Amino acid sequence: MSMAREQTEGVHADREQATTGAPDAVEEIAAAWRRERPGTPVESIGVVTRLWQLAKLFGDDRRRLLAEAGVDPATLDLLSVLRRSGPPYTLSTRDLARQSLVTAGAISQRVARAERDGLVTRGAATGKGRTVLVALTAAGHDLVESTVDQVLGRETELLSGLPPHQRGQLSALLATLLHDVQERLGRHDVSHVGLP
Repeated sequence: MSMAREQTEGVHADREQATTGAPDAVEEIAAAWRRERPGTPVESIGVVTRLWQLAKLFGDDRRRLLAEAGVDPATLDLLSVLRRSGPPYTLSTRDLARQSLVTAGAISQRVARAERDGLVTRGAATGKGRTVLVALTAAGHDLVESTVDQVLGRETELLSGLPPHQRGQLSALLATLLHDVQERLGRHDVSHVGLP
């Protein structure tokens, strides 16, 4: 590794510590690999490790909040997709699976659970063969209305350490990165964090 690169990385690590006021564990991991295996590429550590940490923190916090509200994440996801579809809040199971980014089997389980709890109804689509339509009930509508602001408000609060313009930049960068990684891996079936 060149002396200039070592100095640049050292300055970056110092800046990280100055920003947080504590040693940065992720930078320490990267520095240890640079020391032990000088030729090993470590540029991904600062991004990927932090993404994993953030995903865990956000996922855990969302599950805690939903547990307090008495809602499981998969059910809220189902109800949210129906609510976002607009009146009459009805979608086919195929559309639900596509918008939820889960398999038909997973949607079937979610719908059965939500139907049992009186949150949705399902029935055959008129003149559409085997198409099954799922509709939000009044109870399901009330539940998503009372929960979505709590969840999104909490997550906005957790992002408040970044000013709005940086949140916008980060969102755009993550969208670009996600699309590129999906293309490279041929994977477009990734669900939300914390959902089966």
